[in-house]
Amino acid sequence: MNYLAHLFLAQPNPDSHTGNLLGDFCRGVDISVYSEPVLAGLTNHRLVDKFTDTHPLIKQARQKFSPEYRRFAGIALDVLFDHFLILHWEQYSQTKFDQFCHQAYRRLEQRLPIMPPKMQNVVGSMIEHQWLAHYQKLEGVAGALDSIAKRIRFTNAFTGSIADIENNYTELEQCFRLFFPELVLNVNQHGVEQGL
Repeated sequence: MNYLAHLFLAQPNPDSHTGNLLGDFCRGVDISVYSEPVLAGLTNHRLVDKFTDTHPLIKQARQKFSPEYRRFAGIALDVLFDHFLILHWEQYSQTKFDQFCHQAYRRLEQRLPIMPPKMQNVVGSMIEHQWLAHYQKLEGVAGALDSIAKRIRFTNAFTGSIADIENNYTELEQCFRLFFPELVLNVNQHGVEQGL
């Protein structure tokens, strides 16, 4: 899952939001310095990623991508699923999307000082440029994927993978609609952040 989904699956507080994004930034970081609520958020992030990466529906969805893009299909699906989450937002949340984003940015901003430097840079940019709303349209998804391609350290053909998404849009949306409720249920059943 990408940033929006991780924040959606977090608890509504700054420590949880921080922990649920920390999973993408904790390589080489001494996580023992973080509080129990932040670490519980990190555990939740890892639970979400493991459930997603091993789910049969996601494995099927990856096959919709051309061979040259398939290596990065998981990344593409993560970003695309943020797009679908926005499209179907009212099915999952009673909070208006714009309000959710505003609250998420405020919570993350409160914990910027404790984030690892790379996370500070990314989250700071996310807040400044309000990334979460960019995924509402496929153009935003395409822009995000092209930006990710530029950050990959080795030569890749990831730029342009939006064509595979456009060609399989209906099937990928159906995959999301089947998969996401299972993910929400799995997070709720494990409840790693409950009571913190």
